[in-house]
Amino acid sequence: MWLIQVSLARQHFDASFLAKPPVGPTTCPVPTAQCSSACDQRCSATSHKNNCLMFCNMCCNWCQCVPPGTFGQKECCSCYNDWKTEQGTPKCP
Repeated sequence: MWLIQVSLARQHFDASFLAKPPVGPTTCPVPTAQCSSACDQRCSATSHKNNCLMFCNMCCNWCQCVPPGTFGQKECCSCYNDWKTEQGTPKCP
């Protein structure tokens, strides 16, 4: 509940995040307890670190996977790859 309240307060909050993402197979699973460290690695090269970490952790907690590296390679996690905004852009970094 707290996470939703914090997220609602953010300027860039996308309400479609409350919609459930598609769930599918993954070849890059991440236990929920390791989402933070996996997202630290995933977001290490971006200049938008705070937003990247927020969205990566939301995606990881729901999808239980994070693609390797700092960019791309999303095909290993269909949930992470296929979760889109209303505009059709990727929701997960």
